[in-house]
Amino acid sequence: MSPWLIGDLILLGAALPAALWICARGDAVDRLVGLEMGGVVTSLALLAFSEGVGEPGYLIVPLLTAVLSCIGTLVFTRLLAPRP
Repeated sequence: MSPWLIGDLILLGAALPAALWICARGDAVDRLVGLEMGGVVTSLALLAFSEGVGEPGYLIVPLLTAVLSCIGTLVFTRLLAPRP
């Protein structure tokens, strides 16, 4: 087992449940922070997995996850904005 896969397990075992906990509790701003944290952790976990497996073709998945996470946050922020 490579160090990349061990780091991936640590990310998925410790950081992702923390992000889910933040998403489930608190007000809307706290949930937004949890959403951002979940996107970052997911992107890093997928990046570590692709490096651990040694397949460079898998690097497109973390890239798309990072981009879609940012877009999702913008949509969520738009829904949080007060209506005139």
